[in-house]
Amino acid sequence: MIAAPIRPARAGDVATIAALLTDAVAAEPVAEWLVPDPVERQHIFHALLAMEVDHAVEWGHVDVTLDMTAVAVWQQHPVAGAAPLSDYHLSTFTGRALPRFQQFHALVRRYRSGAPHHWLAWLHVLPEARRHGLGRALLAHHHQRVDHLGYPIDTVTTTGMVRDFLTRQGYHAGTPLRLHGGPQLWPLRRAGRPISLATLAG
Repeated sequence: MIAAPIRPARAGDVATIAALLTDAVAAEPVAEWLVPDPVERQHIFHALLAMEVDHAVEWGHVDVTLDMTAVAVWQQHPVAGAAPLSDYHLSTFTGRALPRFQQFHALVRRYRSGAPHHWLAWLHVLPEARRHGLGRALLAHHHQRVDHLGYPIDTVTTTGMVRDFLTRQGYHAGTPLRLHGGPQLWPLRRAGRPISLATLAG
């Protein structure tokens, strides 16, 4: 594992991060189910991801490596004063694909806790930068931050490979979720780890 200088993303990074994530997600089975047409899929996901990353930069946490080869997008729940991303925002960009996006979001919302937690929305490392510990470094960076709050982290992954990676980093997989007529999703949780008073005093 190499040292991975990490910095918070800025507003000027949103377009680059959205493009990076769009390229990563476009070939995944869930994205193909959501938007079968490949050209339409690129346009829809780029618009949605730009909106989501911009929201997370302002209201959550977006961490990137200095060379922008790896990114983690985190949302906080709840966030006082933040306008939630809603069906209105979805309908602005998804057009005829809206019913499937609504089904996807409804399924994920049934899994998400209403209690305070952080949400791992996206974790991606460019293929040529993998096997150097960048994904683990991004997770550890945020784990240190969230452990001071004692909050759990929830996420839903669309691939077994990412599920297995996260379980090796201390996440526990729940019962799989399945989209109607679509692929399977895997919910995971990392339990909250409150820091004791003795630890703080030390």
